[in-house]
Amino acid sequence: MGLVEPEPVSPAYRSLQSRLAPALRLDPLMELIRDAATRLPVPPVTARSVWEAVDAATREGLLDEAAAELRRNAPVLTASDWARTFRDGVRTAYEDPARRLRERTTLLVLAATLTGEVAPADAPPGAAPYLDAAADALMALAETSTWCWAPHDRYAKARGEVLPDPDEPFLDLGAAEVASLLAWADHVLGPHLDTRVPGLRRRLRREVDLRVLTPFERTRDWHWIGLDGDAHNWNPWIHGAVLAAALLLTDDEERRARLVRLVVEGLDHYLAVLPDDGGIDEGVAYWWQGAGRLLEALDLLADAGGPALDARDLPVFGPLSKFPHRMHLAGDWYVNAGDAPARLWPDQPWHMLFQWGERLSDPDIRAHALACARGGPAVRPRAGLGRALTGLCDPHWRHALATTDVADGDAPWAARETWLPRVQVLVARETPGTAAGLTLAAKAGHNGERHNHLDVGSYWVALNGRPLVVDIGQPTYTAASFGPDRYQAWPLQSAWHNVPDPGAEQQPGPAHGADDVRVDLTPAATALHADLAAAYPAGLLHTWRRSLRLVRATADSPAHVLIEDHWTPDLATPVLLRHVLAGDVELAEGQAQVTADGHSLLITWDPERATALLEHRDLDDPLLRESWGERLTRLTLTVAGPSAGEPFTVRMEPVAVL
Repeated sequence: MGLVEPEPVSPAYRSLQSRLAPALRLDPLMELIRDAATRLPVPPVTARSVWEAVDAATREGLLDEAAAELRRNAPVLTASDWARTFRDGVRTAYEDPARRLRERTTLLVLAATLTGEVAPADAPPGAAPYLDAAADALMALAETSTWCWAPHDRYAKARGEVLPDPDEPFLDLGAAEVASLLAWADHVLGPHLDTRVPGLRRRLRREVDLRVLTPFERTRDWHWIGLDGDAHNWNPWIHGAVLAAALLLTDDEERRARLVRLVVEGLDHYLAVLPDDGGIDEGVAYWWQGAGRLLEALDLLADAGGPALDARDLPVFGPLSKFPHRMHLAGDWYVNAGDAPARLWPDQPWHMLFQWGERLSDPDIRAHALACARGGPAVRPRAGLGRALTGLCDPHWRHALATTDVADGDAPWAARETWLPRVQVLVARETPGTAAGLTLAAKAGHNGERHNHLDVGSYWVALNGRPLVVDIGQPTYTAASFGPDRYQAWPLQSAWHNVPDPGAEQQPGPAHGADDVRVDLTPAATALHADLAAAYPAGLLHTWRRSLRLVRATADSPAHVLIEDHWTPDLATPVLLRHVLAGDVELAEGQAQVTADGHSLLITWDPERATALLEHRDLDDPLLRESWGERLTRLTLTVAGPSAGEPFTVRMEPVAVL
């Protein structure tokens, strides 16, 4: 089939305000969300029957983690570390300990909740160790000068200063994370905090009001709202935190309703830009921080207000919930476009995806969530306190995880092929329902995508779920990661993606993208065809036709992948065809063999038309090493002669490992 651009969808397809209109008038909304906290699936610590029903394995695992955390010193957040963003561009010096403080707080709140320990305010130290430690951690968060991450604080930049101003808080992802954490901690531990640390809850409310709720109300043109049509993952990430804080920390009923209405209005800006095929151009890792946060906010809204505030039946949420398993290769390996790691971070709230699979009656969503969570804890505290609490309070999830057995290599969610026309991503498998054999993933798209890399026309090849022809993924962020020097980072450049180099690198911006994109979806073969010429400097190429094809096995031929390139005009400089490989690579005349984890792929080409060069790149970035180990290899084929009216072809097929 050829690509046919889908028809535009009706606004009602994705408008929360349209779907919930009667309930969003102020008076009905105030009534709907009155006492909302009492209707949430997470009860306070005093509901001992709920917390004591948590299975022993989950409970003991969390308490062991919390005990280990108690033995460690609490992270210290310093002015010098925050200022490093402005001094040498290093973000992690501050963001890492800030994250560890949030994780410490989460663990200690969970431990105090599970044990139910409490003591009066005048009891000596040690009477309630987890509760006291949780209170100390909460107070430490309240006393930090800012919750904002330094690269985001535009107010500090405008002042020409290297420190934040507590009187001018900037509402970003860091502030949202802390506000959500404090809201859930107040909700679940509130009765015991009032007994042990009277006054702490009032302080937490004050800080969330000053740093998050008031700035959210007063500034209605935050860039992340997306008023200009450029809503991205910040939108649901921050709106979800504001929703939790409004419902759990705001006593003024009219203000609470106004905040909720603003949240719904803001989420609509994100919904408006979501592709109706469910594709996320930021990749699976950012699905959890964008689309996943949206789904969680919708769950919270429905829990708080009942059916009148339940918009989870909008059609867009079905394909959106399928995106993670559609991009799955095997284990923790995923198709990783843009700033996404090839190996998904393990600390995801898989219970949320499972719950949406239940709601949508979709066995593939459920099975994928269970398979990915199998072998680990039922909840992941590092994913956030609210997420951990909702997982702990879902006995159906914990039971399913404990009793469901998924055989290794079995992947019922793995379709023969998935084509997402809005983001122009194709995933094709040799055999549906399993990770066994070859998988080809390919993208067209453009170079103005969110978290973009210069990668129009790039592709992945995995064998038995293990990627061997790869996308490098996200390096550790610095202050330059989202500025004019973004593409100085080598993992983002087209020279380190599986794309041609016709004498120049690809160019950034939405104008530099693929044209005449078509797909063939047949039982025998699946292919993506695109003209890549516009991705390069204007005037360099007339056309660059690239075809990426997975050919399935027949009686006469094994399964293989074909990459065909044909360009006009013939160029004065040699054409370079790049291939980034993960594994041990052996080069011979007209072929290279890449091997990793017992899987081996043979890459062949016409040696009379191209010469080959291998370059090894040692990795010192910790994020890249988590995916690829110590190094990656780039195979460059130099095609010096004219295209002679026929494509240059590279073939890839599995070979036995000796």
